[in-house]
Formats: sequence, structure tokens, C-alpha cells
Amino acid sequence: MFAPKLLGLMGALPEVIARGQGYTAVMLGGNATVLLLFLGNAVFRGAGDAAIAMRVLWLANGLNILLGPCFIFGLGPFPELGVMGASVATNIGRGTGVVYVLYRLWRGGAHIRVQRRHLALELDTMATMVRLSATGMFQMLIGMTSWLALIRILSGFGSAALAGYTIAIRIIIFALLPSWGLSNAAATLVGQNLGLGNRSRRAGGLEGGILQLESFSARSGWCLCCSPNGLSVPSRGDASVAAYGVACLRTVSLGFLFYAYGMVMSQAFNGAGAVWTPTFINLFCFWLWQLPLAYVLARPLGWGRAACSPPSLLHGQLTPWSARPSSSAGAGS
Repeated sequence: MFAPKLLGLMGALPEVIARGQGYTAVMLGGNATVLLLFLGNAVFRGAGDAAIAMRVLWLANGLNILLGPCFIFGLGPFPELGVMGASVATNIGRGTGVVYVLYRLWRGGAHIRVQRRHLALELDTMATMVRLSATGMFQMLIGMTSWLALIRILSGFGSAALAGYTIAIRIIIFALLPSWGLSNAAATLVGQNLGLGNRSRRAGGLEGGILQLESFSARSGWCLCCSPNGLSVPSRGDASVAAYGVACLRTVSLGFLFYAYGMVMSQAFNGAGAVWTPTFINLFCFWLWQLPLAYVLARPLGWGRAACSPPSLLHGQLTPWSARPSSSAGAGS
């Protein structure tokens, strides 16, 4: 219901609101699908059936990729929905993934199976889950709200700047895919070692940071050398959008070496059960330092869009994936 008002609060221009309100409404209205998808896949990973979780994501994203152009451009028997078609395809893909998750849970995997007797409410278990996840929720809230605040600052510079930065952040997220695995592995190793009483080992922390450092170096070099021609396809030939995207890629890539240790060590703290340490660090870095700095650089000092290429723009996108349930596992260990 409030999709147009939400876009307006974010500083969207009238033409952007007209085009984007359908997409926003469908995405927000279909949030139950992504919630159940994350939850079901976390269950399978925690039970040791990670291959099932991977197949679920293949199915959901494969359908999204196939149906996206069909609903956007009206290919064949599909209606032409424009921008809203992307959100329809996304929710159909996610919903199909959820159906498969429920089927596998009911049918049973190698390590877990849901039966009728498991459908009763267990208030103590639910309260424990809320208690263990509360800090993780707060961590994600810090990252996501700071990202929204940065987008609000950025939206004042026009739709081309916003589109260019959105494309750039998507490319950066793709480049960082291996880093999520390393970060989650670090959290698991730290939690396992502490759970076994082996406090002398640093496994997962510094070692993971070194691996990240090596892999980030190559990726930052690619981003620094990127030219507007490299973004001509995702920007649909719009030179101004491509230029903004390249500026974002080059600026964010300067911080890749810092992300290398930041991502790993943050998850290592979570895996050790010290969940408030990365929470306080994020709160200070994003809200007390980065956002005021971004505003001052962008507005009073006149740096403009270049001031809005900070880590939390990236962090806000990564948080739902990088903040795995490892924090809960670490606290339990």
C-alpha cells in the first residue's frame, strides 16, 4: 500500500516512483518467500545437508533468470509488466524454491525430517532462538539502515547516479561471492575450536584474513582498471549511468584490502560468541562516523556523488548473507 510513499521518502523523482512502485509493492508483498527460503536453507545447512540448500538456490534463481525477461518484455504468452515483471519473476522463483524446501523437509534428507508431531508450538525453543538471534538482527539493522541513509543522500544527485551506483554494487557483490564462504568458514572454525576448548589456535581468523587479502587484491585491480565501456551492457548504453558506475567501482575497490580482514574478523567474533564486538564496531563506523562524513563531503564540501561510495553501501547488501547463524552456533559452543 505504501510503496509510492516509501520511494518518495527515499528521494525518488516522480517518474521513478511511477515506474518503480509496482516493483516495490510486489517485492515487499512477497517478502515471506525470501524469509522462508533463508530459513529453510539455514535448516539444511545446519543439519549438514548443504547440497539440498544449494539445489534450492539453483532452482529459485534459475527460474528468476528465465522468467525475468518473459515478464519484463512480454515474451510469448507472458504479459508485459515492465519493471514490475522483474519482481514477479523473482517471487515466483523464490516461491518455487520454498515449495521445494517444504517438500524436502517433509520427505526428509540425510539428517533431518519434519513430521506431524514437530508442528506443535515450543515456546521455550522459540524464545531461545529469539534471544540468540537478537544481536544478529541488530547487526543487520545497523548495516541496512545505514545503507538506506546513504541511498537517501545519493538520490539527491539524480536517477542516473543512483542507477550507476546500484549496478556497480551488484557487480561488486558478484566479485565478493568467494569471500562470503571464507567468512562463514572462519566463523565455523573459530566456534568449533572454542567449543572444543582449543583456545590456543587462531584457525579461521588471521588465516582467513590472509586468504581474503590475496583474493581481494586481484579483484580490486580489475575494478580500478574498469572503464565505462565495461558497464555499457548493464547500463543499456547510458554513458552517464556507466560513468557513475565506474566511479563507484574504482572508489569502493580502494577499500577491498580493508574489507578482507573486516569481513573475516567480524564473522570470527560472531563465531566465538562475541557478537557485541562487531555490533559496536558497525554502529560506530557506520552511524557515528561514515554517515556524517558522507553528508559533509557530499553537500557542504561539494564532493557530490563521490562521497557516497563507502563500505556500508556494500555492507547493507551483504549483511543478510554474511550474518549467518554462525553467531548463534558460536554462542551455543
